[in-house]
Amino acid sequence: MIDLHYWTTPNGHKISIFLEESGLDYNVHPVNIGAGQQFEPHFLKLSPNNRIPAIVDNNPSDGGEPISVFESGAILEYLADKVGRFMPLQPRLRVEVQQWLHWQMGGLGPMAGQNHHFVRFAPEEIPYAIDRYVKETARLYGVLDRQLEGREYVAGDYSIADIAIYPWAKGWELQRQRLEDFPNMAAWLARMGNRSAVQRAYQVAEAISQRPEDVLSSEARKALF
Repeated sequence: MIDLHYWTTPNGHKISIFLEESGLDYNVHPVNIGAGQQFEPHFLKLSPNNRIPAIVDNNPSDGGEPISVFESGAILEYLADKVGRFMPLQPRLRVEVQQWLHWQMGGLGPMAGQNHHFVRFAPEEIPYAIDRYVKETARLYGVLDRQLEGREYVAGDYSIADIAIYPWAKGWELQRQRLEDFPNMAAWLARMGNRSAVQRAYQVAEAISQRPEDVLSSEARKALF
């Protein structure tokens, strides 16, 4: 059984998608980041960077004590190794997946995240910041679009690279992008969205109430930013 400490963000969605794809049994423990629950001591023991998601594997492969893991990329790699799926063992294929996983972790996620912040949440409009991050998001989408030319999935077979990238790329409209500029990515988004496990993962999010006022209140802003 996996304990998933989760909130309804792109990084949270990565792990719920993996768990639905893999069929691992899991329990969801909501961590309301708008209410500051990511700073509570019991959560900080699991995720010292006070960020979701985090997991606890209560049945690790070595048969020992439960293992906790934080950082979504590390969680995906850990779970892929645990179930022996969505991450190739052959070195050349494995490094292809790892490259795109880390591309998301170091590029698309942070840049799209800054895009979200300055477009939607900054207390004042800063045109330079908006322009910078909207353009950088577009550049990264271009990279993804070129990689997907002639490919069904990002790194060959369906993998944790797709699982990591999808929740961030899914927000293209909020990131002030035009999907028609990225036709290969658009087709991939449709393929991903049609996967039943992906649909189930987003139903997990819908089951957790997240009212806009919870995120946009002054107290939530203090917790988030």
